[in-house]
Amino acid sequence: MIGLVVVSHSALLARGVAELAGQMAPDVRIEPSGGDGSGGLGTDFLDVGRAIGAADSGDGVVVLFDLGSARMVAEMAAEEHAGEVAVVDAPLVEGAVAAAVAAQGGAALAAVAEAATTGAAPAGAAPGGDGPSGVPAATAVTAEVLLTNDVGLHARPAALLVRALTGLDAEVVVRLGERSADARSVMALMALGAVGGQRVAVEATGADAAEAVRRVEELAARGFDD
Repeated sequence: MIGLVVVSHSALLARGVAELAGQMAPDVRIEPSGGDGSGGLGTDFLDVGRAIGAADSGDGVVVLFDLGSARMVAEMAAEEHAGEVAVVDAPLVEGAVAAAVAAQGGAALAAVAEAATTGAAPAGAAPGGDGPSGVPAATAVTAEVLLTNDVGLHARPAALLVRALTGLDAEVVVRLGERSADARSVMALMALGAVGGQRVAVEATGADAAEAVRRVEELAARGFDD
């Protein structure tokens, strides 16, 4: 499984982002590295290297950073590490959450890095084309889903929904009124503001559209395991 490192000039910020991302991906190694090593703001080359080593289970590490000089330190530490490391220029919070969800789903290094930059988990196939079963992408499967949990599509339930779609050849959109969200993006799902007791529309296209909708319905029926 791919590990993650969060590099920030602030130790508090690094720990907070790592904690948040960890809530979405309990099995992923997420290591924070923040501060100058003396209790002040800055970055510490040796600590970044330590964090990369601790996060690497053998499959590789994705490193996110907050400001420009943190990137330089992260890239230097990545060069010193014996394993594969991708230093990604992405929004720190959104990127860490999306990367963590992708890593939890078993995505490879390049896919986890891509998830960090796009804010969405990798799809099973390129969007817009026919799936491997020859089902046209225009063939949509739809359902109205009742959110049976109290908090609706907030952080953890949104992450569970994204993970449920991992590996499927389907483009899935969740709608609440006039708002819509890519079901592979935790942040987009959270932005819908869907709360418990509301009904959302789920629309999927692609070869695995029916399975995608079934998984969303099943997850909602279980109350998102709350």
